[in-house]
Amino acid sequence: MSLSAIILAAGKSTRMKSNRPKVLSEVCGKPMLDYILQACYGAGCQRVSVVVGHGKDEVMGAFSHDHRIDWVEQTEQLGTGHAARMCIEQIKSHRGNIFVLAGDGPLIRTEVLNTLLHAHQVERASASMATAVLENPGGYGRIVRDSVGNFVEIVEDIDATPELREIKEVFPSYYCFHADDLAVALSKLTNNNRKNEYYLTDTYGILRQMGKKVIAVQAVAAEDILSINTREQLADVDAIMEDRIQRQIRDGGVTIVSPENVYIEAGVTVGRDTVIRPFTFIARDSQIGNDCVIGPFAYMPPQSIVREGSTVTGNTSEVPR
Repeated sequence: MSLSAIILAAGKSTRMKSNRPKVLSEVCGKPMLDYILQACYGAGCQRVSVVVGHGKDEVMGAFSHDHRIDWVEQTEQLGTGHAARMCIEQIKSHRGNIFVLAGDGPLIRTEVLNTLLHAHQVERASASMATAVLENPGGYGRIVRDSVGNFVEIVEDIDATPELREIKEVFPSYYCFHADDLAVALSKLTNNNRKNEYYLTDTYGILRQMGKKVIAVQAVAAEDILSINTREQLADVDAIMEDRIQRQIRDGGVTIVSPENVYIEAGVTVGRDTVIRPFTFIARDSQIGNDCVIGPFAYMPPQSIVREGSTVTGNTSEVPR
């Protein structure tokens, strides 16, 4: 069965106080949208529909090289359900399962999408979701379950009663649907809520009322659900992503001296037994061989190539290639 995805990326950068589309804000040297696309491709998606609005030409231009993307414009901001409806042609033409994801959550992992898809298929569900448990769940939609643990509904934070706000299991916008069921549910959405918006989360309740199977899988780590709406959140996400990058590099047999004084962007590969010394900046997609010494005070521009056994310091006039 084929797999595709929809990424909702039409939001403005109002709280970011930026003239650029929010999804082009960089996390460790790459636009946040890139991380979500790569997670989808890693999970097996062959096509991805990206819903754009504010700054659509800039977003499309940044990813013009990626021919797996279908661009869909949302001219009015009427909620997540309305955004997904803009992809109805793609949904109806797809014979398989579809992820629906937010464009401002770059901490998403392919492994979580694989877990969600596996549960969705094993349970033969019409719709599934990945959830997280938070000590402080404010702002997120709450997962309501029945007495035996089956999913009942998602209640948005703004619509929740004080009792429901005590629920710690939340929905971080990791959706998975069978395409036919998603198309039907979208056609039945209404905006009967306090924000007068079409909530994509309401599709789960619609499908349950139709007798379809809907499941909720606790699969998302608390740190992974942080989305970006402000510069402060951008800094928090960047720090988490930087820690992931350095951990992966260290796991490959590399020593990073004073990790808090080293910054390594996304897409960097480093060979075994290389040592990275303090006050070093390694820009995106650089390649460093085995047995190198990088730093102290080294700056490596994007896509640098350093041969095996090389030394690059702040006194090096240019990076060896």
